[in-house]
Amino acid sequence: MKRNRFNNRVEQIAVSDIRQFDSEVSSIPGIIKLTLGEPDFNTPDHIKKAAIKAIEDNHSHYTPNAGIMELRKAAAEYYNEKFGFNYKPEQVVTTIGATEGIAASLQAILNPEDVVIVPTPIFPIYIPDTLLNQGRIITVDTSEDNFILTPERLRRVFDEYPLAHVKAVVLNYPNNPTGITYTREQLRGLAEVVKEQDIWAISDEIYAELTYNHKHASLAEFAPDNTVIINGLSKSHAMTGWRIGYIMGPQDFIEQVIKSHQYMVTAPTANAQYAALEAMKNGKKDSVAMQKEYLKRRELLVKELKKAGFKIVRPDGAFYIFAKIPAKCPQDSWEFVRSLARDAKVALIPGISFGAGGEGYVRISYAASMENLQEAVKRIQQYVAAQA
Repeated sequence: MKRNRFNNRVEQIAVSDIRQFDSEVSSIPGIIKLTLGEPDFNTPDHIKKAAIKAIEDNHSHYTPNAGIMELRKAAAEYYNEKFGFNYKPEQVVTTIGATEGIAASLQAILNPEDVVIVPTPIFPIYIPDTLLNQGRIITVDTSEDNFILTPERLRRVFDEYPLAHVKAVVLNYPNNPTGITYTREQLRGLAEVVKEQDIWAISDEIYAELTYNHKHASLAEFAPDNTVIINGLSKSHAMTGWRIGYIMGPQDFIEQVIKSHQYMVTAPTANAQYAALEAMKNGKKDSVAMQKEYLKRRELLVKELKKAGFKIVRPDGAFYIFAKIPAKCPQDSWEFVRSLARDAKVALIPGISFGAGGEGYVRISYAASMENLQEAVKRIQQYVAAQA
């Protein structure tokens, strides 16, 4: 009898189709890729210099598992000042990007068959992470509610699945892929349900510093004992390759998540932590110039895509537009993006990659130069006009 050589749960998940498609279209000559959430800005010079100095000062050894205390203190002060939190340094864990923070947090709370509620469309990482930790998923299609998870819809999940052992709900706002975010009042309502049901809220706020219409609010303001915040420097400081993220949460949670974090990665890279320390101390306004530029790009895309027949829910943050494919074009989102890449040499991500409610849409990243965006929308307009 032949043994199964691999973990069944690993075999059942796939490499991200977002990454696969980005790789697939990269070989097309002249392609303009609006696929990945990769800021086209460089890391600010003062942060790079701090990393160089850290190397010169021989910061090349193991650090404490949760990160150097000076960085945890600076991160607590940074986010407390920006968003009105009240975290102590001991309530911050420095992670290998927000990605590891999500994985470590789910591992820390999930027992076999525990359920995680995932509102869709959403960046898909939370689903395989839950499955790898032997959890189960209940997805909630939010497309009929302007891509917002309402308290009423969240309560209905508990009515529809009375026997499910719900352990957590995931929130990602400003949202990837829609760019939609939550108001304080909407979060207040969700917090009431979270507290009533005594579940965890994994609150992924990686785009918190890239909001346009109002200041970012957090679920942690209303349900601090139930909320785990995931954040980091990839988007706010154009530091995707540095892989620095943070988990913030109540002390009892931190005591557990530091274990899963430790056995995943030991500790974050030493010199990257000193770069992050500089970002936290002296980079509080680093995102401002990026935010202003993203706003200009958003306005260009909204205006020009509407001319081409796309329907758009105006994004409030992040750097994505989630656009309804014009009726005259293929409505299968995979068919549309492959046709567009082949015929117009513009690459977008299909909406179905983000779960229920995403079919018939495409995600467009405007973390690209204005020049590329202007050329891309011209090509998209010409492509749509040529459809029968």
